[in-house]
Amino acid sequence: MELPLDYMTLRVIWWLLMGVLLIGFAIMDGYALGTLASLPFVARTDDERRAVINTVSATWEGNQVWLILGGGAIFAAWPFVYAVSFSGFYLAMFLVLSALILRPVGFKYRSKKPGKAWRRNWDWALFVGGFVPALVFGVAVGNVLQGAPFSLDSDLRITYHDQFLGGLLGLFSPFTLLCGLASVAMLLLQGATWVSLKIEKGELRDRAIRYGIFAGIAVIVLYALGGLYLAVGDLGFKVVGDVAADGPSNPRNAEVVREAGAWLLNYGQYPWMIAAPVLGFVGTALALLGLKTKADPWAFIGSSVAVLGIIGSVGLSMFPVILPSTVDVHSSLLVWNASSSHSTLFTMLVVTVVFLPIVLLYTAWVYKVLFGRIEVKALKTNPDLY
Repeated sequence: MELPLDYMTLRVIWWLLMGVLLIGFAIMDGYALGTLASLPFVARTDDERRAVINTVSATWEGNQVWLILGGGAIFAAWPFVYAVSFSGFYLAMFLVLSALILRPVGFKYRSKKPGKAWRRNWDWALFVGGFVPALVFGVAVGNVLQGAPFSLDSDLRITYHDQFLGGLLGLFSPFTLLCGLASVAMLLLQGATWVSLKIEKGELRDRAIRYGIFAGIAVIVLYALGGLYLAVGDLGFKVVGDVAADGPSNPRNAEVVREAGAWLLNYGQYPWMIAAPVLGFVGTALALLGLKTKADPWAFIGSSVAVLGIIGSVGLSMFPVILPSTVDVHSSLLVWNASSSHSTLFTMLVVTVVFLPIVLLYTAWVYKVLFGRIEVKALKTNPDLY
């Protein structure tokens, strides 16, 4: 049976959907990560920290849907990417999941006992649950940009080389650490705009705004430094020769070579792509303006636009490369050689078209129900609050 969409189009659609899911996670769960990463600094008293926790505790579980969908989409639509990255970055992913587990445990147990030391220790556990994933996600993006030392043999069996599998510390280089810090700053800004939007007006909200302004300035500086590094550093990969966009999925059929500055070539070939980094800077500027003028909805919208632009610029810079190999020119994973079959992509697209709107409508309804600011005095009267 002939499918209504050709193989190349389906591959592009699933590459876009993977980006949508990752950006959705960064926006929706990013505010929770950023809020918790700033918890010990923004909130100083026990009541303030409980109030900040309750700005995210009612929605964080629903936001995990984006992470699960993203991981599931990579598994089903991009099996080569799943196999190489989830095995090679295993220790980093284990660290992220361990940190994420601290969140629900911290929410449930922090207020079970009144002791100061007990609650202080859980506050720092929640900080780890926000800061560590934010840092590691950025470091992972940095490692994808600088390539990973893996190769595929003629039977497509994976071999890892050097420090890729050898140790977690091997994933940290000056560039990947820069990406990690940019990720932390981006999500701290997202968290500060969320707290400003959700907490009652007063000193706590004003303090979150001050931290948000500092984070926003850091985003602009670190994002600009990352772009400068890609322009003048030795990073970059490009596809050599022709690759059949509708051919069978086999990374051995393509050749990808390292070339300094190659990650910026797409902006010359497709000038419209410059919109992504522009959104990264303009969105951050809008968030800063919103925080400065206490226009809370605009601050959150601006920060979310910045997340869209920053993550989108990474994907557009690399297209059609998904994960380059630093040790074998015939092992890099592309949009054109690392996907599932034509029929699998089409079947999953039909399922996505049916169920994704349901997820979005349900999420919108939940946020409508939970609309409003958290008041410190409600902590003493509302038994549903942590």
